[in-house]
Amino acid sequence: MTILITGSAGFIGYHVTRKILNKNIKVIGIDNINNYYDINLKKNRIKDLKKNKKFFFYKVDLSNYKKLNNIVKNEKIKIIIHLAAQAGVRYSIKNPRTYFKSNLEGFFNVLEISRHNNIKHLIYASTSSVYGDSKKFPLSEINRTDNPLSFYAATKKSNEVMAHSYSYIYKLPCTGVRFFTVYGPFGRPDMALFKFTKNILNNQPIELYNKGNHFRDFTYVDDIVEGIYSLIKKQSKKSIPYEIFNIGNGTPKKLLDYLKHIENNLNKISKTKKLPLQVGDIVKTHSNINKLKKYTGYKPKTNIKIGISRFIEWYKDYYRRN
Repeated sequence: MTILITGSAGFIGYHVTRKILNKNIKVIGIDNINNYYDINLKKNRIKDLKKNKKFFFYKVDLSNYKKLNNIVKNEKIKIIIHLAAQAGVRYSIKNPRTYFKSNLEGFFNVLEISRHNNIKHLIYASTSSVYGDSKKFPLSEINRTDNPLSFYAATKKSNEVMAHSYSYIYKLPCTGVRFFTVYGPFGRPDMALFKFTKNILNNQPIELYNKGNHFRDFTYVDDIVEGIYSLIKKQSKKSIPYEIFNIGNGTPKKLLDYLKHIENNLNKISKTKKLPLQVGDIVKTHSNINKLKKYTGYKPKTNIKIGISRFIEWYKDYYRRN
């Protein structure tokens, strides 16, 4: 079996790829290595993955249908884990066209390639942002998701709808996974844990949107990876072979408490700049993970203190060496 993972130079893509390689499965990784954040971080993830002889990497953009199709054909791919996307809520407010190209046109290419190459299972990343500013907690897969607050969330909701239509028309087995605030080693520099750690260590102030009164269902990356891995061989057998799952921790934490754990770990007090709620921001996320639990036995294992300390350990080591 050979698995194609798009976005393998990305945060979640890197961790999923590592997990599958550790199971002695061949992985074809693709990524366009764009400069949305530090390219060296992406290159170092790929460098680490290449230590495994079963990993093969292609630098290719999702908009390049021909190249993508040739890779899938030549490598005889039957399972695709699609994690490549333009990420970030705030960036989507200033740069919506980037999201259209990557998250809509790119995803359309993945769907087309999947149906033409008889893909047995397409797992693709969605986001908890599709729930918008819902007040009905915990957020369940049956909640309404047609009021996104950001264009990023709108593209992910569109992906879910597009995938459903392909499952219905072409009987393409598709599984969408809605991630809840993922954190951990090799994380993205635009996310809270990375920014807070960096600024506290550099004695720089940190910006707390909504004055830090957000609640987030922080989910450690290993738990996200386990959720995805548990689904690989569990494609839907329904007449429309389509499923959607939350992958979260199920226990929301206040952002100010999250910050407190970071400060305790670094043994330093932060300087904070309290700012109002930003456009596109959601006040609270809290996942209901019962559906995935029943389906695969999924159970998040990493508590927030351990997860934060592992990230900080990685961060200090990484920036000492690079």
